[in-house]
Amino acid sequence: MKINRDIANKVLEYIKYYPVVTITGPRQSGKTTLCKMLFPDKPYVSLEKLSMRRFAIDDPEGFLEKYPEGAILDEIQRAPDLMSYIQTVVDEKDQTGMFILTGSQQFELMQNIGQSLAGRTAIVRLLPLSFAEAYSNKVKNMANLEEVIFKGFFPRIFDKSIPPLEAMSSYVSTYLERDLRLLINIKDLSGFEVFLKLCAGRTGQMINMSHLANDCGVSHNTIKSWLSILETSFLIKLTRPYYRNFNKRLVKTPKLYFLDTALVCYLLGIQNPEQLETHPLKGFIFETYVLMELLKNRFNKGLSDNIYYFRDNTGNEVDFILDNGQQLDIVEVKAGKTINSDFFKNLYFFEKNSTLKTKSHLIFAGKENHFQNKVKVISWDKISANF
Repeated sequence: MKINRDIANKVLEYIKYYPVVTITGPRQSGKTTLCKMLFPDKPYVSLEKLSMRRFAIDDPEGFLEKYPEGAILDEIQRAPDLMSYIQTVVDEKDQTGMFILTGSQQFELMQNIGQSLAGRTAIVRLLPLSFAEAYSNKVKNMANLEEVIFKGFFPRIFDKSIPPLEAMSSYVSTYLERDLRLLINIKDLSGFEVFLKLCAGRTGQMINMSHLANDCGVSHNTIKSWLSILETSFLIKLTRPYYRNFNKRLVKTPKLYFLDTALVCYLLGIQNPEQLETHPLKGFIFETYVLMELLKNRFNKGLSDNIYYFRDNTGNEVDFILDNGQQLDIVEVKAGKTINSDFFKNLYFFEKNSTLKTKSHLIFAGKENHFQNKVKVISWDKISANF
């Protein structure tokens, strides 16, 4: 099943200007498939393969000599020192589009890029499929929200028709047993898995590290480190509070969101889509889905995330603030399928108190799309078309 990715045009654009393009994103988000599809004539090397990794680490110059015109180097974080040698090659050759690098570990990868490839590489962030990518026009109109959220957006679930719970069980096991050991020296993997599940129960909510530390029986600093690891691995996104041009006392705590709803459902023990209809975290899981769609839309256009939330100390809150410089897109998210006048009050509050130009949006679980009281009302399946 071939799925065209919206980010493809951006990758092809970057390859005209940079000697290296680096594609980051979580495991199984489709990085390798995208590279092979866009660059079928380039040699492909997976650094997951032990023999190739050893070659690249032990003899980086000899390794790169095998690819005089460049190559796709998959999971580059497995041989991070190779980047400094790539820098030397691309500086000598002075050609665009030589190397395509992929990596599923954000922080380590960016750190090495900053040291070795600054100014020489474009960064592309590929998350799992967006709703528009995953569902054809014919299927979109028939899609059921709860089923969409339960199934999630990892390409393999669609390509191989793997049951979501089975796919996510394998995903978590792979992450815990392989990736986690690369990122941290942790002996008690079961303790980290408990932490992962507790985080799932907090998706869409402000994260209290002290409470989480008490629940996990570890220190505050350990929780801070573990959250950083989840973010490094593209499993979660921490959104920061928006504070520009507001004089009121504002909440400073970040909010935690998972980057795939199937993973959230698996970690919460949700067994089928029907359970979502009455689940106590339904609203937060829906908000997680919306954040995913907004983030994918921005990344697919080559934009930075620049997504925040607003909350003051009296409880006034707006779910998402998209900072576009001199204009803000403010977004309220409601899991209800019927529009209520109360849905708009937080948007009006923010508009009234902001000194910047704002555009207000309400994303809800219904199917209507229209303007109401100068607010753009958007159905859950039309998000990417409206931002």
